[in-house]
Amino acid sequence: MYYIGVDLGTSAVKLLLMEESGKICNIVSKEYPLYFPHPGWSEQDPRDWFAQTMEGIRDLTAGIDRAQVAGIGFGGQMHGLVTLDENDQVIRPAILWNDGRTGEETDYLNQVIGKDRLSQYTANIAFAGFTAPKILWMQKNEPEKFARVKKIMLPKDYLAYCLTGSFCTDVSDASGMLLLDVRNRCWSKEMLEICHITEDQLPRLYESWEVVGTLKPEIAAELGLSSEVKVVAGAGDNAAAAVGTGTVGDGQCNISLGTSGTIFISSREFGVDANNALHSFDHADGSYHLMGCMLSAASCNKWWAEDILHTKDFAAEQKNITKLGENNVFYLPYLMGERSPHNNPDARAVFFGMSMDTTREDMTQAVLEGVAFGLRDSLEVARSLGIRIDRTKICGGGAKSPLWKTIIANVMNLQVDVPENEEGPSMGGAMLAAVGCGAYPDVETICKKMVKVVDTVSPDEELVKKYEEKYQKFKKLYPAMKELF
Repeated sequence: MYYIGVDLGTSAVKLLLMEESGKICNIVSKEYPLYFPHPGWSEQDPRDWFAQTMEGIRDLTAGIDRAQVAGIGFGGQMHGLVTLDENDQVIRPAILWNDGRTGEETDYLNQVIGKDRLSQYTANIAFAGFTAPKILWMQKNEPEKFARVKKIMLPKDYLAYCLTGSFCTDVSDASGMLLLDVRNRCWSKEMLEICHITEDQLPRLYESWEVVGTLKPEIAAELGLSSEVKVVAGAGDNAAAAVGTGTVGDGQCNISLGTSGTIFISSREFGVDANNALHSFDHADGSYHLMGCMLSAASCNKWWAEDILHTKDFAAEQKNITKLGENNVFYLPYLMGERSPHNNPDARAVFFGMSMDTTREDMTQAVLEGVAFGLRDSLEVARSLGIRIDRTKICGGGAKSPLWKTIIANVMNLQVDVPENEEGPSMGGAMLAAVGCGAYPDVETICKKMVKVVDTVSPDEELVKKYEEKYQKFKKLYPAMKELF
């Protein structure tokens, strides 16, 4: 049998076709527009997601026996606000995870409602990208539109709704809405009251591998698939990537170098750090995880190479970088503001320390190192909780760079394990579908079966010392500039 994983990203939907054994048979990617109607805003049309997903599934399954497709699972960009009216029509463009318009609403939640109460209700505090502040923003700024809202959902759940008619979400993705009681895996009645919404407006909650429905007959006919194809709830992109890299069970770590950057630590026990610098979310394996999230990671390198240097040859830009740990140029990677651990939507990217002898390679190296230093900020929070991490998996587009993996290993002083495939969320979605269809008994079992490490990048003792010195300088830059942002 075949299983389809759908990774609904910010720039494209990536679809993966997997056999029951874990063999990847095909990968298809379909792009769609991203809109910035005002500075700091970020929106997409959910209908674009669905149209490209449908086209992608048709292309993905061309040339196979489509009757053998058993299940579909998702990984998806988190936190986005999708609103539908009583006729299931999209009311306004989705407000995305990297949208920074909700500064006032975030301050209201954190300062007036209070971080302690928010943490008590949801295990988290308000961040500008979370869904609850977006709901408050829409109520205040678009009251006529908000009055029409019958369904509130997350991006990947719009796809599930279109495919099956099931109004659903999973607990890992819902954890990032600031509406979920994470410890108890249910909606927080207190947060619904604070946000002036009802539980009827929110989807039913599932575990990530649970079946939410089957394909609508008309959708199945359009795709050439059976109407018996099962659709599982799926997971937020980082939890799905963690499944795809085998980061399940207790004390496992994964670093994702995608558009955003994350450090993801799985745990059997529920936990929250004192300052809520890390997100405390439900995991797709039925347990919990802590996560530090940077809003700009591989997107920093993409911006630097494509928009500033006007090249798409990332490898060529990196090939002459050899003096690791000796760069005097620093880069603060806050192109879209920052989430973990600073929680500041007004933060901005900065180059610091240039001189007359600074080279193009120094600047490129600073971008790669700045992202690594930013991820280490979150790792240090986890270490402050007594969590011991010695090694990590790595995935995402940035993980294709040998240089960047070496920098990560030495900045963070971790063994960096490279999985056989770096597909992350799409692979995780397909694996969750296989569990939901009964091919495997649980998430940990399928991960042990399918995830194989093919390379390990080890830190170098001397380089670790050099980067430790550099990191201590990096740590002082954001506090020094915070008031200027």
